[in-house]
Amino acid sequence: MNFKIAIQLYTLRDNMAESVEDTLRAVKEMGYDGVEFAGLFGKSAAEMKALCAKYDLTPIAAHVTFLDVMADLSILDTYAEIGCRFVVVPYLKEEYRPGNPLFQEVLDGIKVIDAKAKELGMQLGYHNHDFEFVKIDDEYALDLIFRVNPELQTELDTCWVNVGGENPAAYVTKYAGRCTLLHLKDFVGQKAQNMYNLIGLDDDVEKKANAQEFEFRPVGMGVQDFPAILAAAEKAGTEWVIVEQDRPSLGLTPMQCARASITYLRGL
Repeated sequence: MNFKIAIQLYTLRDNMAESVEDTLRAVKEMGYDGVEFAGLFGKSAAEMKALCAKYDLTPIAAHVTFLDVMADLSILDTYAEIGCRFVVVPYLKEEYRPGNPLFQEVLDGIKVIDAKAKELGMQLGYHNHDFEFVKIDDEYALDLIFRVNPELQTELDTCWVNVGGENPAAYVTKYAGRCTLLHLKDFVGQKAQNMYNLIGLDDDVEKKANAQEFEFRPVGMGVQDFPAILAAAEKAGTEWVIVEQDRPSLGLTPMQCARASITYLRGL
C-alpha cells in the first residue's frame, strides 16, 4: 500500500480515558503512522504534541463538532498548535441534518469554520454518515455540501457511503483530488435503527432494534471491498487512510480490533 495509516482515536476512547500515553504507545507498536483526534482527554495541546512526537505519530487531523466549533472558533487554535493539518466536521445532530430546518446553518457555518482553518494553515474536511444520502432537488445532500464549499475536503467514510446506498470506490473516484483523508470502516448487516446507538451517541438512544442487524467490524472482516476502495483511493490522490471502528465486535477489545485492522491492511 502506498498510503499512510492512521487511526481515529474514538475507536480507542476507553483506552484514551484510562491512559493517553499508553494508548499512543500501543498505537505506534501496532504499526500506525498517525492519529486523528476525537478530544484530548485532559491533555493540553503542548502535552499532546509532545506525546505524538515521542511515539513518532503524526497528528494528522481532529474531529470537532459543528456546534462546539461554531460556539468557540479558538478550538481550532488548539489543534493547530498540536500540528494537525486538518480539522473535520464529524457528525450533525438530527435537527441540523439535511431536510431539517437548521441544515442551512451548517452550509453557512462550514464557510466560517473553513475561513478560520485557513488562517491557521489547516484544511477543513467533512465526514459523512448515511443521512447525507437524501435528495435535495435531485442532488444528494452530501454532494450539495461539497458543491457549495468547493475547497472542502471529503473525508469520506466508506461504511456510511455503502449504507447510504452508494459504491464507496465510485464515490472516492468522484471526489478525486479532494480525498486526502479516507475513513476505512467495515461492517456486516443491513441499515437499521440501531446503527447510531452503536456509535454511542446520546441523541439516538431512544432508537431500538436488534443489535444483530448491523455490526461494525475490523477492516477486512466485513462486507467492504477494500482492494477496490484502495485502488480508487490511490488514483484519487488519497494520502492517509484512517481506521475507525465505532464499537468493538467479534468478542474482541477495541485494541484487538485496531490491531486486526492494521494487520489486514499491512498484508495487502
